[in-house]
Amino acid sequence: MLYQQIVQIHLINKKYVKQNIFIIKPHINIYKKKRDEIDNKIFIGKSSLVTVEVMGNKKINKVSLNIEELESDDKEMLEDMILTALNDAMNQIDKETESKM
Repeated sequence: MLYQQIVQIHLINKKYVKQNIFIIKPHINIYKKKRDEIDNKIFIGKSSLVTVEVMGNKKINKVSLNIEELESDDKEMLEDMILTALNDAMNQIDKETESKM
């Protein structure tokens, strides 16, 4: 008796999935398209001496330094600026992902 109920529930669930796949599939395609748009977009993060280019998939493409303004003892400050610029670009990716998804 219990086995028959389990089989019946399984068949109902299978039928439900088949009926609703046509509703779900377009949403999956829209999600994939928006995810691809974000993954292929370049986000530029900036701090005073540092600029970074990061892809939407969070791959870092480029780090640029304006070293003309940098003094020799400012290594720690430069490291902080790189971190700030990277976080800025990552935050932009997160915001765009949240707004489109």
